[in-house]
Amino acid sequence: MTGRALQTALDYHRAWSSHDVDAAMALVADDVVCDSPGGPVTGIDAFRAFMGPFATSTTRTEILGAFGDDDTAVVLYDTDSTLVRHAPGAECVRVAGGRITHMTIVFDRLPFAQARAAAG
Repeated sequence: MTGRALQTALDYHRAWSSHDVDAAMALVADDVVCDSPGGPVTGIDAFRAFMGPFATSTTRTEILGAFGDDDTAVVLYDTDSTLVRHAPGAECVRVAGGRITHMTIVFDRLPFAQARAAAG
């Protein structure tokens, strides 16, 4: 099943994975709530601070699967970044009015922490 939420989620993924953080944030509601492995992120400014550095550090992204309807979508992907090679993640988003209002993002934080520690 496909729908508007899936299209928004794919457009968002396409934007951040091409390092266009402004275009990605244009698809996110000002009062977005993101449930992340590190805890909740609330509001567009905090969300940009959370996602921006990762988005601009990616060197490769590959969508492994995506599905959704008019209200909710899930995108499963794999990434390489300047810190970590092969870092899969998944985003489940709720969309209203063409903008992401809620995201649950799932990824393993340990490889990123290890890479930062090794870099000193």
